[in-house]
Amino acid sequence: MTSSTMETPAGSPSGRPRSARGRLATALAAAGSLALLSLAPAAAHAEDAAPRPGDVVVSEDFDSGGIPANWRAVDGDWQVRDGRLVGRAASGTKKLTFGPHLADYRFEATARFESVAEATRWFALGLDVPASGATPWWIATLRSGSTAANGVEFAQLTPAGAWNVTDTAAAPRAAATGRDVKVRVEVHGHRAAWFLDGRQLMRTNRLQRSADGGLALVVNGAEVSFDDVKVTALAPNGYLRPEGAPLTVVAHRGASSAAPENTMDAQEVARRGGADLIENDVQLSADGVPYLMHDNTVDRTTDGSGDITTLTSAQIDRLDAGSWFAPAFAGAHVPTLREQLADLRTRGGDLLLEVKRADSKAQVAAMLDVVRAERMTGRVFVQSFSRVHLRWVRELAPELPLGLLVGTLDADPVAVAKELGLTSYNPSGAALETRPEVVDALHAAGVATMVWTVDSADRWKTYDGYGVDAVITNRPAELSGWNQAQGRQVPVPAPAATVASPADGAVLDRAQRPVLAVGTEHADASRTEITVDGVRRAAGDTLDAAKLTAGRHTVRVAVFGAGGTATTTSTFTVRADPAGLGHLVLASGGQPKTVAGLLDRLARGAYGKLAAEAEKAARRGDLPAGAARLVAADARWLQAAAGHR
Repeated sequence: MTSSTMETPAGSPSGRPRSARGRLATALAAAGSLALLSLAPAAAHAEDAAPRPGDVVVSEDFDSGGIPANWRAVDGDWQVRDGRLVGRAASGTKKLTFGPHLADYRFEATARFESVAEATRWFALGLDVPASGATPWWIATLRSGSTAANGVEFAQLTPAGAWNVTDTAAAPRAAATGRDVKVRVEVHGHRAAWFLDGRQLMRTNRLQRSADGGLALVVNGAEVSFDDVKVTALAPNGYLRPEGAPLTVVAHRGASSAAPENTMDAQEVARRGGADLIENDVQLSADGVPYLMHDNTVDRTTDGSGDITTLTSAQIDRLDAGSWFAPAFAGAHVPTLREQLADLRTRGGDLLLEVKRADSKAQVAAMLDVVRAERMTGRVFVQSFSRVHLRWVRELAPELPLGLLVGTLDADPVAVAKELGLTSYNPSGAALETRPEVVDALHAAGVATMVWTVDSADRWKTYDGYGVDAVITNRPAELSGWNQAQGRQVPVPAPAATVASPADGAVLDRAQRPVLAVGTEHADASRTEITVDGVRRAAGDTLDAAKLTAGRHTVRVAVFGAGGTATTTSTFTVRADPAGLGHLVLASGGQPKTVAGLLDRLARGAYGKLAAEAEKAARRGDLPAGAARLVAADARWLQAAAGHR
């Protein structure tokens, strides 16, 4: 799943040179024309006033000094301060709603954590939120500690008030506090992509959209400021790759290099491996049931034989479709299209359905009837080598996106795309290499490209360079990993550490017992070295001020990570005062008579005599030596401070 790259006339948000898609958006905005975008199989807007692709629906910099009209602070403390919208949630989740309901849009903003209760706290862009804030609603979240495994999320707050977190990922660096981050989410129906500072971190195909939910800003356990909030309507072709996004991963016949093709096992492996779309072939049995099968016969991939169109569903259901691949898959069956779609609907995933064989429009209709019965029309993309099949699909289900498979490029792919109403033109890798410039031409016409079937990293790099939107591969997990390893990732960040407690510059009295708390980023926690006054300590240790000498103390933290090493120091002071000295005497463990004598001298301000008596008591064994040293030191410090000689 990917999103459209349609940009407003202001240009590419990433600062990179505009692609042909970006140039098209500018031309469309200037001309007010949607002629080329009619290639995408989407219903026309019902009203002339409805936003058109490229229209900026919301643009707010808060320079007016107040919350815009029609923005609703549902709960929490929201105000405009210093030209930024500031939301504060001391606890819980607070939100502000605004904007219209949109099926296809880009939502972007500049945000900054001003303060957080802890690194797990977050803000979110609300993607489908009723103006009243009533549940259910969907959000894309960013935590202050965004490098955590769940640093970014797509999540739903259910009517029961429970969080349904569908997707999580880690950002390459922490959002932290006091630093602006640029966030962006591109939404196409139930699909969405999450971007941070121009780089895609995660995408989902599991949004559940309402009929009228709008947009929102949400804060949780934090104070967050927002600026430059912008919402842009997008064209419905969500298969065009936006700037900063990796290749869309399409699993050919499922993860067919790791599991038997066109089986539920291959689908599961592909889903777990990060595939955005599952590609499978569909044919009808003798009694009209759509099954997943590539070959005309079942001979190669099952323990049976015969043309699939001559076998009944009862016969097909008895076949073993796994043993041929590996013993571990013995007993795998040939799935029906209905079974596959039900699994995708309940467990996640979209289908690139290839109509393999169909002798009539009625046979194609039998396949599409299953798609509708399983309520999956919004999550199925149909492709075929047969242009007749695609024309039938367009007549029967005009809401479904279409892709044409070709082994040789047409003389004019754009004209073919317009004639067939294609969302994507899908050439073989070898065909595309003869004229790679067709990718830009198709993009200029609002048509995506999916190249097949490519299983090597050097070819992925080639087609990525051509600008293709998706790669159909037998190795979806490997392609997902390759995507993550590409240059879209930021350089490995250097490790960093902070001392949260005792805070730098803190002054402690003798009764305090702070816990040593250290925060690290991009560091190997197992190798963190912490010392207090040169003595090795550990995070979580309690520092008993009653056992430290009066004066300054130094905490030093050394951290190690893939980006190098770093050290930080922090100092705190233990204060000597009469109350603290009394605490030391009472907690010293000395003999009662000795303690009473020391307290009497303290009450009279006889600090010099108190120090001398503590040292004598230690020599007599009436006062522990360590306690005596601290008592004497504090007493002499107080004597000097009071001007006693």
